[in-house]
Amino acid sequence: MTDIHFIIGSTGAGKTTYSRQLASEHRALPFSIDEWMQELFAPDLVGADFAAIGERVERARRQMWDVAGKARPLGMPCVFDTGLLTRASRDVARAEAARRGFSTQFHYVAAPAETRWARVSARNAARDGVYAFEVTRPMFDFIETIWQAPDADERAESGFTMVGVEA
Repeated sequence: MTDIHFIIGSTGAGKTTYSRQLASEHRALPFSIDEWMQELFAPDLVGADFAAIGERVERARRQMWDVAGKARPLGMPCVFDTGLLTRASRDVARAEAARRGFSTQFHYVAAPAETRWARVSARNAARDGVYAFEVTRPMFDFIETIWQAPDADERAESGFTMVGVEA
């Protein structure tokens, strides 16, 4: 049994949809950074800069790790849909999992940028409450400057599962 499934991909790739499916299949505890950020911090972040948002993301992630630690003795795996947009952030997650003795699996959800933006635009227009918040085009474009798709070496090192079409 895998203790933690990490879901990675850029904005609109289908991470949340895949995370929910995976959590259901594995009877796992799902963690979505977007849901946590929306519920805990959104009202406080109007006009906040990226540093303020990033600090809160890290606090939420630390709490998720603590809850995952409590789920493990119960035999409950976890699904982390928490961003991990860069190789460095994935390396930190790997190190933290190793420090805590968790087994891990990385799942890379990929789709071309134009497909992802079309999905984001459609969900913004739907406003059906399924997604935590609106993602504007400038937000999408900014994340694109940060996102680092895992290269072949990283995928081989960490045993990535590929989902979707590689961008």
